[in-house]
Amino acid sequence: MDGLDYECELVVVIGRECRDVEEERALDYVLGYTVGNDVSHREWQLKRGGGQWGLGKGFDGWAPFGPGIVTTDLIRHPQNLEISTRLNGEMVQESSTEDMIFGVAKTVAFLSQGTTLLPGDVIFTGTPQGVGSGRKPPLWLRDGDVVEVSLEGVGTCVNRVEWVKGRPKL
Repeated sequence: MDGLDYECELVVVIGRECRDVEEERALDYVLGYTVGNDVSHREWQLKRGGGQWGLGKGFDGWAPFGPGIVTTDLIRHPQNLEISTRLNGEMVQESSTEDMIFGVAKTVAFLSQGTTLLPGDVIFTGTPQGVGSGRKPPLWLRDGDVVEVSLEGVGTCVNRVEWVKGRPKL
């Protein structure tokens, strides 16, 4: 199945209910951080109408995160952390949260405009360069691959790709 991609991302966990938050106060509503793999199927995302944040990112078993949540008293500056992905032991993404297009505070503030964020809500914040779809030739995930996404100060979330056979297709 071509098109299945990995994306290491800093994941924000909301700790207090918030709505219409100013960017300067947004981090006050964050409980902590973890790391996630925003698994994406590029065909469903880009060619079948799923859109950037739609169906191509939301199949069962996708968006694993962990290994735990590290609170904001231990990670005070989320925009200065090393983040990476290994695929079958090979480094395929290596960057810093400093390079994020939108920082955590801006993201929380934006998403809270007109929408109440609740304790326990998780926000995947975007991936650095190096995703499989951006490589020549593309590097797609295969059955049995092991993906390790890591975030400095948090640890590593490890997942094995497993094709589920015999399920109806959409």
